[in-house]
Amino acid sequence: MSSDRSVHVRRTITADNQSAPSSARIFRLAIRSGIQDFRQNYTVKSWTFGWLMRVLVEVLFFALIGVLLQDRETMLFLAVGRGLFLGVQEIMWTIQSSAWERNEGTLPLLVSAPGKVWPVFAGRSTQWFPSALTTSLIALFVLAPVLGVRYAGLQPVVVVIVGLVISVAGTYALALACASLVLRAPQYRNLASNLVHAVMALICGVHVPVEFWPTPIQWFAQTFPITHGLGAVRTALDSPVGSAIQVAVPGLLAAIAVSLAWFGLSVLLLERFASSARRNGSIDFDD
Repeated sequence: MSSDRSVHVRRTITADNQSAPSSARIFRLAIRSGIQDFRQNYTVKSWTFGWLMRVLVEVLFFALIGVLLQDRETMLFLAVGRGLFLGVQEIMWTIQSSAWERNEGTLPLLVSAPGKVWPVFAGRSTQWFPSALTTSLIALFVLAPVLGVRYAGLQPVVVVIVGLVISVAGTYALALACASLVLRAPQYRNLASNLVHAVMALICGVHVPVEFWPTPIQWFAQTFPITHGLGAVRTALDSPVGSAIQVAVPGLLAAIAVSLAWFGLSVLLLERFASSARRNGSIDFDD
């Protein structure tokens, strides 16, 4: 982008801030756009027999490790951990779908438009929420009971659902923060997504207890929402029905706090990225 063009864009953006649409309206419209994107990616048939079947086999694979070891507790541990992690894993597609804005040539329009940019990225990537939650719910409440997981009464079920929603939502905030960095180098979008969710699978209590790792790694694991959300779920399932919610509350509150911190950081990073692009004209229409 030439310097004259860059100056023109900056002047256009700052000319009339009052004409900028509200963040709430941008967010709502971005959600509608994201829904259409998701429909382009999947049909009911491709989602069911392509995506869902594949990830449920992942849960079976890890659960069978417990069968191989002839350890029922290990099998149940892996079934619950991997079942909840499916939603977390899928919501990490937020990184890729955010980078698509740059590859499709729409990023310069978003950056040059009046208003905030974070509601656009936050809204469009909500397309992954319904699929992520549905996938994990099927794994936890259809497949896991077949493997032997039992939910006593309604309280553990409520805790599992709440823990799942908070874990997925918190990871969404984390993914947005990662996406703000990947936007500067979109060619690394798949690497970034796979690396982050691989680290979470290793250290956040999905496959082995968090306590298995050295203390510094345990501390690092606390920065991920799933560590607290999944920990609350496991604590609830290991407790008597009457105390399931009470023992899960501290973990759920910690997951919410970490999630809010990640969301605040993602908003800050996305706006700084847009501000920098507007200031130096680094985003071109042929990018």
